[in-house]
Amino acid sequence: MTAPAFGDVLRTWRRRRRLSQLDLAIEADVSARHVSFIETGRSAPSRAMVLRLADVLDVPPRERNQLLMAAGLAPVYPERSLDDPELTAVRDGVQRVLSAYEPYPCVAVDRHWNLVSANAATSVLLDGVAPALLERPNALRLALHPDGLAPRIKNLGQWRHHLIERLRREVAASGSDELTALLAEVESYPGPSMESPDPGVVAVPLELCTADGDLLTFLSTVTTFGTALDPTAAELSIEAFLPADEPTAAALVCRSASQGSQQ
Repeated sequence: MTAPAFGDVLRTWRRRRRLSQLDLAIEADVSARHVSFIETGRSAPSRAMVLRLADVLDVPPRERNQLLMAAGLAPVYPERSLDDPELTAVRDGVQRVLSAYEPYPCVAVDRHWNLVSANAATSVLLDGVAPALLERPNALRLALHPDGLAPRIKNLGQWRHHLIERLRREVAASGSDELTALLAEVESYPGPSMESPDPGVVAVPLELCTADGDLLTFLSTVTTFGTALDPTAAELSIEAFLPADEPTAAALVCRSASQGSQQ
């Protein structure tokens, strides 16, 4: 397959960000004529120009490498797996955050929502999940698949709306084919009609029934590496599920103590 021309890739990102050539030129402090020439292939951009345009378009590090290669230039951001020795500090940082949230569930996911790591308290979320979903766990599949958490989520329509709208925003921002396919998949899962949250509420809760019939209510928070340049580190998200009420907090503390005594 022929690699896409730089101008075509740039145009796609510009339109994704809803910018005209003039808008992009003004933000990048270049002439609209130069942007036009780059998009049509009449001018070849320098490395500095590619990175300047990428900054304006807020292109993620991994996709910046693709822009550079489309322009016939070498990538500048090293692409490593999370197991790479260079990412030891990142792995250690993730584990510290996961441990710090005990006894509350906390997970780390990559840019495709695949589960990278989780703390022991996450077991409360995984009770009753089909083993097949745990072989290559994906947070969205675990949450919305009928063999996952979905049957135990009391406000499933509301939670589906929250997660799917979040994924739609990520698809729009990244243009990722993998996320586009994941969106189509989770939208196809059976479930109640998606319900928009009440604008008056503080946050969308996750209301989860345990195997014992108790109701746990969570609020979620997301942590990222804000200064990361490595694509793998920049794409990691750590999501913690904090108790939204005292009964949930007490139940999680009690569960943690019980698990600790059994070890």
